[in-house]
Amino acid sequence: MRPLIAEAFGTFALVFAGTGAITINAVTSGSVTHVGIALTFGLIVMAMIFALGPISGAHMNPAVTCALALAGRFPRNRIGSYIIAQCIGALAASLTLRLMFPAAPTLGQTLPLGEGMHALLRAWTLEALLTFVLMLVILRVTMPGREVAITPAIAIGGVVALEALFAGPVTGASMNPARSLAPALISGVTQHLWIYLTAPIAGACLAVFIARSFEPANPPAFRA
Repeated sequence: MRPLIAEAFGTFALVFAGTGAITINAVTSGSVTHVGIALTFGLIVMAMIFALGPISGAHMNPAVTCALALAGRFPRNRIGSYIIAQCIGALAASLTLRLMFPAAPTLGQTLPLGEGMHALLRAWTLEALLTFVLMLVILRVTMPGREVAITPAIAIGGVVALEALFAGPVTGASMNPARSLAPALISGVTQHLWIYLTAPIAGACLAVFIARSFEPANPPAFRA
């Protein structure tokens, strides 16, 4: 139960801080700025990995959970419970923001730039590539025996901030189905949500296969 509570709280913190920065930026005429939003996402991810990593692994992302299970780093029979906990935490965060900012139209929802098939395919591809890079970094910096080191939190949070900096204006740089699902459901704006539910999982799972080419011939197996 402790890992599930940690996942719910970690995802709550991620969505509350990250989409909260977007919402506050909107209602204060840009006081947070795009750079501030990107840094908020990166810093909250880093902080939650430091705080909750030893308890649950601090996935805070269904795509990460699925990819870690595919890589043999996480028991597959716990995928469902982790994703449910993550979604509960994300929904609670978006609901809290709705109560605090009832006039905010989208609560930090991720939407692709532009309309039409080209814009949608571009958004899907970019979200998949962003998550691919993020997951590849996660797999490499959390090799067995290194999970409690300082480096993983800094590296992972840094990648999230970096990708949000350059890709945020085009797709919102979600890389996380729970992060996109919650504000979409609470705001009632579910347009193009399929992009943010499918692309991160596809990109994260692809990273698993690529990461295997960097691993030793006999990597340590997962121990429950």
